[in-house]
Amino acid sequence: MTQTAQKPKTGEATVKRYMNIINGQLVDSEAHFLSHNSSKLSDVLGEFPVATKEQVREACIAAKTAFEKWRKTPAPIRGNIIGNIGKAIEREKEALSRLLSREMGKTLKEARGDVQEAIDTCHFFQSEGRRLYGQTVPSEMHTKDLMTFRRPLGVVGIITAGNFPVAVPAWKIIPALLTGNTIVWKPSEDAPLTSYAFTQLLIEGGLPDGVMNLVFGHGGGSTGEFLVDMMDEKRLNKIAFTGSSAVGRKIGEVAGRNLTHPTLELGGKSPLVVMRDADLDNAVSGALWAAFGTGGQRCTSAGNIILDAPIYEEFKQRYLERVQSIKIGNPGEHDDVLYGPFINERFFKSWEAHYELGEKDGATLLYGNKRITRDNKPEGFMGDPEEAFYGWPTIWDNVSKDMQIFQRECFGPTINLVKVDGIDEAIEVANSVEYGLSSAIYTNNREWAYKFRENIQAGMTSINNSTTGAEAHMPFGGTKASGNGTRESGIWVIDNYTYWHGVNDDISGKLQLAQMETEYADVKAPVNVSEL
Repeated sequence: MTQTAQKPKTGEATVKRYMNIINGQLVDSEAHFLSHNSSKLSDVLGEFPVATKEQVREACIAAKTAFEKWRKTPAPIRGNIIGNIGKAIEREKEALSRLLSREMGKTLKEARGDVQEAIDTCHFFQSEGRRLYGQTVPSEMHTKDLMTFRRPLGVVGIITAGNFPVAVPAWKIIPALLTGNTIVWKPSEDAPLTSYAFTQLLIEGGLPDGVMNLVFGHGGGSTGEFLVDMMDEKRLNKIAFTGSSAVGRKIGEVAGRNLTHPTLELGGKSPLVVMRDADLDNAVSGALWAAFGTGGQRCTSAGNIILDAPIYEEFKQRYLERVQSIKIGNPGEHDDVLYGPFINERFFKSWEAHYELGEKDGATLLYGNKRITRDNKPEGFMGDPEEAFYGWPTIWDNVSKDMQIFQRECFGPTINLVKVDGIDEAIEVANSVEYGLSSAIYTNNREWAYKFRENIQAGMTSINNSTTGAEAHMPFGGTKASGNGTRESGIWVIDNYTYWHGVNDDISGKLQLAQMETEYADVKAPVNVSEL
C-alpha cells in the first residue's frame, strides 16, 4: 500500500498526501493537517487527514468484522505473522529510525533504540503464540474435567503519544494482535508519517484486512475523542492510552461506565536519589541522561534529583559543569547532540510556563534561560536555533517538596535539586508527589538500596542506573497518577488483552453438584500421642 499522488502546493513545492487505512483501504477526509520536521519546521513531511467520527466508527465496524476470523486463527500462526512483522521492521530499521528522528526530533541513536524496541517486542511475542497457556484443573467430582483458556477481548482502540512513535505503539499493538484482538489506532498527530510507515510494515507481515486500522487526527474534540466515544457505542471492547494523567482520568471514567478495563500509561515526576556513599561520577552521568535525554520529553524523565546533604554541594557543582557542556541542536545535522527540539510548539509553551512557576515558588534558577534563540543560546548549541523550538537545559536549586515546581510534570529539559538528610527523608520526599511511574537510587549501601526498593511508590525502580530505559521483556507502568495498575511489555501485558474462560466438562452423563454431592473423607478417631 502506498501514499496517494502528490498534491501541488504554492509555487513548485509539493506535499505528499497520506490517508487513513480502514479495512485495508485508503480513506481520505475533508480536513487535513501537516506534519513538520520538529528540528526544522519549514520542512514538511506530508499532509494527513483528520478522520471524522463516522470514519472512526467505520474502522471499528471493520475491526469487529475482522475479529470473527482473526480470533479463530491459531495462536502459533498469529505468532508467525508477528515474526514476519519483526523481520520487516528489522529490514527497514535504519530508514524508519531516520524518519522518526526527522519527524519528532529525537537523536538518531535514540530513534534506533525506539525502533529496536519494536523489533524486540516482535521477537518476544512471536514465541508467545505457542505459549498462550491455559490450565487443566482437578475437579472434586468424578468424571469431570475443568480447564481454562485465554480469550481475546475483541476490538481494541489505541491512542498513543508522539515521543515514542514506534516503541510504545508496538507495546500495545503487538501483544493485542498476538492474543487475537483487532485494532483501531489513533497515533499522535506529532508523528503521523512514522505511524503510517509502521502500520504499513505491520500489514506487510500478513495481517488480513480490517485487523489493523489507522485513523489520523487530533485529540480532544477530534479523532481521539471520537475513538473514546466508541466505548459508549459498544464498538470497543478495550482502550489503551498513553498520555497525560488528566486525559487518562477522563478515558478511565468512560471505560468504567462501560465496565471495561483500560490500559492507562500516564504522566510522571520521577525521583532520582543520590546518597552520600554513591559513586558521584556514575550518579552525575545517570542524572544527566535521566533529566535531559529526549530533551526531558519522557514520562520516565527524572523530575527531582533528591540529594543527601553531605554530597549536595559537590554533586551540584559537578552536575552544573556537565550541563553547561551539553550539545544541543538538530539531530539530523549534528549526530553528537544530547537532545534536539521540542516535539511541537504546544509542548514548548507548556514547558516555558514553568519558569514563572519556579519563580513564584521561590526556587533558585541555577541555570537556564527559556527558549534558545540566535541571541540567547548556550555555548553547546549547534546550528540555527530559530528553525524550531529549543529549550535551555534548566536547573532549579533550593527546591522543596511543597513547591508546585516539585509536584508538577514539566515535560521538558528541566530538573530540580532537593536536599534531604538520610535515606528515610529521601524516601519520604520521593513519595510526596502524586505520580508513581519510575524511580532511581544511587548508593553502594545494600541496606539503603533494599529500603528504597521496598518503600518507594513507583511501578519501576533502578538501582545505580537512570530513571529512563525499558526492555521488551520487563513490565512497564506506574501507580498513583501514573497509571491504573496495568502494565506494558513482557508476559504481564497479555492480561490486558485477554480474559480467562473457565470450562466445566462433565463426562458422567448426569447432573453432579459440586460442594453438595462431593464425597468428602470422614475423620477417624483422634490420636493422643502422649498415650502411645
